[in-house]
Amino acid sequence: MPRRAQILSARELNCLVERLASRLLRRVRGAKNIVLIGIKTRGEFLAHRMAALLSKRMKVEVGTVDIRLYRDDLNVLQRDLVIGKSDIPFDLNDRIVVLVDDVLFTGRTVRAALDQIVDLGRPAVVHLAVLLDRGHREFPICPTFCGKKIRTERSDSVEVRLKEKDGRDEAYLIRE
Repeated sequence: MPRRAQILSARELNCLVERLASRLLRRVRGAKNIVLIGIKTRGEFLAHRMAALLSKRMKVEVGTVDIRLYRDDLNVLQRDLVIGKSDIPFDLNDRIVVLVDDVLFTGRTVRAALDQIVDLGRPAVVHLAVLLDRGHREFPICPTFCGKKIRTERSDSVEVRLKEKDGRDEAYLIRE
């Protein structure tokens, strides 16, 4: 029977989002060409939350990427394959791109998102902002901005819930 332990309450999760936005603001102070791109699904909502916090101090645009077509385990012959839509309504050339996701694990999702971004333009720089970093990389990918590092076993799962998608904000570590 899997054991489920809460690792973030709603208050803690929101504090981490605020911390990510604050760190980003300090890093890019004065820049005018910043875009946030959330990785669907929960990275999209986190990117919008960060943008709302940043908009008090700077102009920032938000887009989303759906990385399903860029996954390295994609089976295009799969019958129930659902292709999502990315939404990047701005030019990426020479922009400061901040890729946003909820959990960083092996790095494969981020690699797929980077592939898609590079297919769409040539950013000046790409930063990575993640709410939770659980380790276990399979690609040499490291976040520029990290809300919290958590220790997990490779067989564990981390589940982030956001009110925009799940009705409430919280995160759980699930152990087999």
